Formats: sequence, structure tokens, C-alpha cells
Amino acid sequence: MISTTAGLRARLAERRAEAPESTVALISTIGALHDGHRDLIRTARETADIVVVSMFLNPLRFRTAADAQAYPRTPEADRALLADLDVDMVFAPTTPEMFADLSSTTKISAGDLGLRYEGRSRPFYFDGLLTVEAKLFSLVRPDTAVYGLRDRQRVFLVERMIRDLFWDIDVVTVDTVRDDAGLPVSSRIALLDEADRVAAARLPIALEAAAANADRNVDACIAAAQGALMGESRITLDYLNAVDPATFLPVDEGHAGRALALIAATVGGHRFIDNTEIYIG
Repeated sequence: MISTTAGLRARLAERRAEAPESTVALISTIGALHDGHRDLIRTARETADIVVVSMFLNPLRFRTAADAQAYPRTPEADRALLADLDVDMVFAPTTPEMFADLSSTTKISAGDLGLRYEGRSRPFYFDGLLTVEAKLFSLVRPDTAVYGLRDRQRVFLVERMIRDLFWDIDVVTVDTVRDDAGLPVSSRIALLDEADRVAAARLPIALEAAAANADRNVDACIAAAQGALMGESRITLDYLNAVDPATFLPVDEGHAGRALALIAATVGGHRFIDNTEIYIG
């Protein structure tokens, strides 16, 4: 467990001096680790010699300090999971360690795309996410960065940042881990009561409906997904879109071929996002 940037740099320098050809994989998290993170770590272990996991509750990803404080914290369970998976280094800094002055720090802009989909509801979110990813890339200098596909918008924006800033980092993606009901595994599931959990399980069903009807056209795809959610009062839908994976912009009516169906909704006061690949036309 390393809590300072100087300590992280020193330990990485030691490991690289011991084995100059060694490769480094980075997994960035905000803690509250779960089975999805296990798969990320296992993949990192297969692709690199040194695995670094960061656990930093990034305040720039939250609307208010109170929202950040409300995020689940499971430090003992996190440490046990990381020890079990043979992680080489865990970087767990404080906010002052990462930001000398949070109110005037240099930030990375996600641009217009950062204000769509997730960014429409949380316009600060992707700028904050990319800013900390950039800091971690500068500190760790990883050869690979490993991400889950539950948040495709995050992956797209990180890949674009890496390309635009000429970093020599390969992005490795891992399929979404799901529970028995088909929900993407996350710390929020444990916060739902039984009725809300049953309602939330309609979200992956809606995506399945979208995929099953995508061979007709994009309108039929979206209509089928909306129909799967009809009558479920516990779900407040935020967005449901079909986007081009090459641009992450909404597909037009004449689109044919691969696309992504994205969904976000609030259930029991907790936000859930999910996606699936579809083939239109």
C-alpha cells in the first residue's frame, strides 16, 4: 500500500531497475471493489509483469463533497481482495496528495462528448475522470491500462485522450461481469431492496430487447427497449440511445451495421448504466 506520489515513483523505479524489460499494467478505481475488479486484475496479471491498482475517491467525479462522502467504502474487503489476487502495488492517495489546490487545478476537458449521455446528467464527471486518469498515467507510465466495458463512454474518452496526447499506452478491455439477474456487478446493487433489485433487472432485459429487434431498424430497436420497461414505476429512465462505436454519436435512421445500445436509469435512488453491442439492419 502506497499513499504518496513520491513513494509510488520510487517503488516503480526500483522494480524497473530490477527488471528493465518488465511491463506495467494500471487499473484505476475509486475503491469499493467487487467481482468486476477481480476480472480486471486477472486480465492485467496476464498482460503485464507488474500490476498497479489505484484506489482514489476522485472528488471531481462527484457533484458535491457530500455525494463523494456517501459513496460506499469497504477498505478491509478491498485489501483482502487485492492481497488474494497478488497485486504488486496499491496506490491509495489522499485528495491533497493528488491535488495541491483542488479549486484551481489543471483539468483535462472531455469536450462536447463529455456532455452527452452520462455527461448530460453529470457535466463535471468526465472532465474529472480524465484529469485523474492523466495524473495516474504520468505517475505510473503504464504499458497497458485495463478497463471494464460497463462504462463504454469512459473507455472511448480515455482511448481518445491517449491518442490525442500521444501516450504509448495500450487499452485492454474486459467484458462486463453480471450477477444472476443480468445486472452489471457494482457496489450499488447491495444498496437496493428486493423490489428495487427486481426492477433494476429490467434494464438488461431492455437491452436484450433492443438487440433482438435491431435487425429491423434503429427506431424498432429503441422502441423494443422502451417497451420492456413499460409499467415499471421504480425505474426512472435517463437515456436510451444507439450510438456509433467509432464516434460515440447517435446513429441516424439509415445506419446499418454495428452499434452500441446505451442505457442509464435511477432505481431506488441509485444510478445504473449498461450497454450492449447491436447490429442494425
